[in-house]
Parts: sequence; C-alpha cells; structure tokens
Amino acid sequence: MAEPRPSIRTARARISGLGPAHHGTREWWMHRVTAVSNVPLVLAFVVIVALMAGRPYPEAVALVSHPLVAILLILGVLSVTNHMRMGLQIVIEDYVHDKGLRVAAVIANNFYCVVVAVACLYAIVRVSLRAFA
Repeated sequence: MAEPRPSIRTARARISGLGPAHHGTREWWMHRVTAVSNVPLVLAFVVIVALMAGRPYPEAVALVSHPLVAILLILGVLSVTNHMRMGLQIVIEDYVHDKGLRVAAVIANNFYCVVVAVACLYAIVRVSLRAFA
C-alpha cells in the first residue's frame, strides 16, 4: 500500500473551496439573541397564564388588554416564532441533502412560522382590543 503523499497546502488552502461562509456568524448570533430574549418573555408568559388561571373570561380579557401585558405577549410571539424559524432552518440546511427538497422545506418552514406568528398576533390584538369596545 502506497504512503499518502505529503501536501504543501496549508489548512486554509485545503478548505478554501468547500463553500461560502458569508452569513453564518450573523445567523448564529441572531439565534443566540432570540434564545436569550426568550427566557424573560417565556417567563412573563407563564406568569400571565398563571394569573389568568381560574379567573372568569372578563377578568382574563382585562388582564390581556393591559398595554404592558399585550406588549410582552406580542414580543414573546415574535421572538419565539423567529427563534423557531431559525432553528428549524438550521436543521433543514444540515440534514436535507436534496437541493430541491431543501428549498421547499425552507419555504414551508418560513410559511408555517409566519402563519403561527400572524395567528397568535391576531388573537392577542383581538382580545386586547375587545376590552375597549
């Protein structure tokens, strides 16, 4: 068996043609930022749900219609759905090898996350504005 020939190429030269890495750092940081922002927002959501437990519907609507509560819920929905979109996109890009299927999966992921966000935002705005009607 022949010995592999030594290469004079540097480590950087050996990886230079393996694909672009132009946007990975930004996505990595954004995923971490949304993860950190999710901690207080999800805790606020849990506290809000705990405060509504066992209360009649009008009191729950009054709680959600408070501007601070509505803003916290809206920020939570935006942060969680964006974090979900980025996380699923990373999984799709890493594990779906067929290019056409990968593109379709990323589009479906984006569509699903937008639908979830819009539905949640609609519900929050509708309930929070109902108290003023």
